[in-house]
Amino acid sequence: MAMDDTSVYSGSLPDEMATQALAIRLAAVLQSGLVIYLQGDLGAGKTTFTRFLLGALGYAGKVKSPTYTLVESYPLDGFTVYHFDLYRFADPEEWDDAGFRDLFGQDSVCLVEWPDKADALLPRADLTLELAADANGRSYRLIASTDSGQSCLTRFSTQTAAS
Repeated sequence: MAMDDTSVYSGSLPDEMATQALAIRLAAVLQSGLVIYLQGDLGAGKTTFTRFLLGALGYAGKVKSPTYTLVESYPLDGFTVYHFDLYRFADPEEWDDAGFRDLFGQDSVCLVEWPDKADALLPRADLTLELAADANGRSYRLIASTDSGQSCLTRFSTQTAAS
């Protein structure tokens, strides 16, 4: 797919309320089968964003960081969200050894922190959310990498413009 400037959407997140608003807007346009990479330094807000996203998708339970468990699952109506944190991987082969590939499919949405730790073994991202600290709090970039990601980002930008 040829990417153009409609394949990236960016903005600022001055506080947690703005992060929550971003998660709510993204939750409104998500579809099952998506792979979303969450990128940013330690403390950039990846797990906080995930907590808000899951809440917006209707998950009412506690959302834990998967730093030590490597993956947490959240069953929802129609699909399961899997939240991966690959920070502790020392070798990309750990991805295959853990059997995580089986969790990716049309009945799930997979959020992956530290995707570079699994290298090319990880399924390609449909969307990437980059979070970075800046002078005004945080900034974000949502980047579409597939047709499904582009479709989601188009709905996101249209929905955002309408709200």
